[in-house]
Amino acid sequence: MHTRWDIFCKVVDNFGDAGVAWRLARLLAHEHSLVVRLWIDEPRSLVRMAPGVDAKRDAQLVSGIDIRRWREPFAVATPAEVVVEAFGCGLPDAYATAMAERAPAPVWFVLEYLSAEAWIDEAHGLPSPHPRLPLTRRFWFPGFTAASGGLLREQGLIAAREAFARDARARADFWSSLSVPPPAADERRVSLFCYPGPTLHRLLDAWADGDDAICCIVPDGVATGALDAWTGGDVPHVGHPVSRGKLALHAIPFLAQEHYDRLLWACDVNFVRGEDSFVRAQWAARPFVWHAYLQADDAHLRKLDAFVDRYVATLRGPVAEGVRRMFHAWNAAAGAGDIDRAWGAFTAESGALETRAAGWSSELAALPELANGLVKAARDRI
Repeated sequence: MHTRWDIFCKVVDNFGDAGVAWRLARLLAHEHSLVVRLWIDEPRSLVRMAPGVDAKRDAQLVSGIDIRRWREPFAVATPAEVVVEAFGCGLPDAYATAMAERAPAPVWFVLEYLSAEAWIDEAHGLPSPHPRLPLTRRFWFPGFTAASGGLLREQGLIAAREAFARDARARADFWSSLSVPPPAADERRVSLFCYPGPTLHRLLDAWADGDDAICCIVPDGVATGALDAWTGGDVPHVGHPVSRGKLALHAIPFLAQEHYDRLLWACDVNFVRGEDSFVRAQWAARPFVWHAYLQADDAHLRKLDAFVDRYVATLRGPVAEGVRRMFHAWNAAAGAGDIDRAWGAFTAESGALETRAAGWSSELAALPELANGLVKAARDRI
């Protein structure tokens, strides 16, 4: 009999939270042959990244995953043998009580947010007793070291990326499927997935007024308000690019997860946000810029700096400084300076950035894989 897993997710960052939960559910079901039920309060967040999901249904089976709408009051449900509480969202009281009544009690993991901060290595895997029930939770921290929980990575991902890089026809077919022309010899192709913010229009100005041709690929629904303001209402849509100066903006449909990977592989620079696309950009082995999810007291900037410190550790001074300036300027950190100058410094050493992106991806691939670690830890306790 296959072990049953329940994943609970409350959507805060729209695509980031749902994206990680969905990717984990697929890995557990497809690569570990587990029976997975995903409880999510906003199924509509899955619709564009997981074709086949119906936002109006309370229960559905998609890609082998049992997707349930998480409503309160929570309906009676038999707990699974393993429970994953994604991003510290908590569990329904009725469900937690039912867990405590099972013998043996289910294995309970709290999947935390990804961070490069040093303290997570010490916190990873630590148990925490429930304050009221005879249950123990275990914290699982994704991370960038062997002492952390690692990152989600499908089997064959690196091989698929490398095959795509070697296959000119596959890349041409990919761009054609999106109604986007293939890259020109003299352009820099950029994917843009970001949060709304005041920095975007200044970056678009810098691209339009710069010396280099920029082709910017924007998934449908991303930064729509900012693009509307910048283009004077002439927002790009599929098959209708908008050009100004050296910049051409191409809209594409919002892509399913596996197709989004190919977009990252096919671009020269990727702007990503939150957690899921941030991780996928690192597996893409291409230069990228991260837009961290805004948090109180600038906690997101501490996470940003912790990551940048790790990422640039092997880079020489000007290259490392270019990465740091770009990440800071894009995230509107105090004293970061102008985004146009940051972009210039970031792209001045394209070769070094590409080498570092490939090396960083290889370093991560040598670390533990998150889903494998969870499965092993669960089996040791069941």
